[in-house]
Amino acid sequence: MLKLSKTMIKGSLLFALLSLFIAGTANAQGRRKPKPAGVPAELQVTPYKTTMIADGKDEALITVKIIDSKGDSIANAKLAVTFHIAGDAKIVNIYDAGDFNSLPHTDSTWQANITGSCRVILRTGRIPGRVKFEAKADSLYTGSTEIHTVQPGIAHVVTTDKYVPKTVSDKILGADISFLPELENRGMKFSDNGKPGDAIQIMKEHGFNYIRLRIFNEPANPKGYSPNKGFCDLEHTKQMAKRIKAAGMKFLLDFHYSDYWADPQQQNKPAAWVGQDFTTLEKSLYDYTINVMQQLKDQGTTPDMVQVGNEINHGIVWPDGAINNLDSLSQLLYQGIKAVKSVSPQTIIMLHIALGGQSAESKFFLDNMAKRNVPFDVIGLSYYPKWHGTPADLRNNMTDLAKRYNKQVMVAEYSQLKQVVNDIAFTAPGNKALGSFIWEPLSTWEGIFDKDGKANEYINVYPGIAEKYVNGK
Repeated sequence: MLKLSKTMIKGSLLFALLSLFIAGTANAQGRRKPKPAGVPAELQVTPYKTTMIADGKDEALITVKIIDSKGDSIANAKLAVTFHIAGDAKIVNIYDAGDFNSLPHTDSTWQANITGSCRVILRTGRIPGRVKFEAKADSLYTGSTEIHTVQPGIAHVVTTDKYVPKTVSDKILGADISFLPELENRGMKFSDNGKPGDAIQIMKEHGFNYIRLRIFNEPANPKGYSPNKGFCDLEHTKQMAKRIKAAGMKFLLDFHYSDYWADPQQQNKPAAWVGQDFTTLEKSLYDYTINVMQQLKDQGTTPDMVQVGNEINHGIVWPDGAINNLDSLSQLLYQGIKAVKSVSPQTIIMLHIALGGQSAESKFFLDNMAKRNVPFDVIGLSYYPKWHGTPADLRNNMTDLAKRYNKQVMVAEYSQLKQVVNDIAFTAPGNKALGSFIWEPLSTWEGIFDKDGKANEYINVYPGIAEKYVNGK
């Protein structure tokens, strides 16, 4: 319960109350009391690669920081930390923790005294699979990450056709508000300065011009995203799409290709596709994409942009489309892209990876898509500082990607550091920066509405961003 992955966090509609829930649960069970700001509470683990080559040589940097309950670093905190590796990899250095060779260790565990933070260098073995890295200290929440180790093999192209990427002329100040129907179903009402209003319209009045919606295959399944209720299915998506278009805003559709959350931690195959051979699986993905796109087009709400998969740097539709099966992954992505384009040739295609500050892994993924001739238009990045590095890392990665691939780039998910992230998201070189989509600002993290639906001070950041980067651009 107390060790929460990003997937688990996203799975909670009431994330805004998460810290209180954790504190209450811990107190009730006698495990742990909440700690005040400035007191060490957690070991934050930030990997700079979560996909590595299983060649016995590939290395990755992992930073480990001591943070408090607010997420702030505590530079002077001194702790004894245990690092543990499960899988075919080993630690080859720990910087900022004394003489590495004298640190107590076994084949899979190292111990070190750190002050504030340290840097760990991990080296792969030769067996493809998954490696789990953990950092533990007494009385603190454990930090961990999972790394996929792969052997890419020879690339086979998905098509020999030459594709000319489309570009987006307008800058994007967007938001993923897929939770909105659920919130309204719970009775939540929205207002701005005491004036009741539709959440979409309030956001538009503060500068937002684009809405992203996620869609699951069968979320009403018992193990789906929304058992029995089916939120974020096709019918709910169609209703929301009408509201978006009626508000005069543009629409990004985010295919998860799953009945449940899809992200780097999990890409579960839809229940209806389990057991299918690969040829049938390709057809299922193609047909499903066609059906969704056609129904949206038929009601006059064709998506302006589509993501074929959500945070796909570890693949989609596991195990067939996992990152260790790069040819199969590319084929599945191509089926989704072909389906979108067959219904709406003008719709922009985004490849969305959760690698805001991870430059090396971004290049690995996109280089392999390029080798296989996967056609797409926009590179989308998630950026959450805890998992994806510093703002400087984000800026450097966006700059490099814009130049290296000559495609438009954007931040497809973020929440914290609103002004800072948008200043970066709109300023990649060569006029390649498209903008941003904030993730679920109605109810999670630093929401732009309070839990009672009242617009708060965070929403007031956006008119200035819109004026500076969007209006008249």
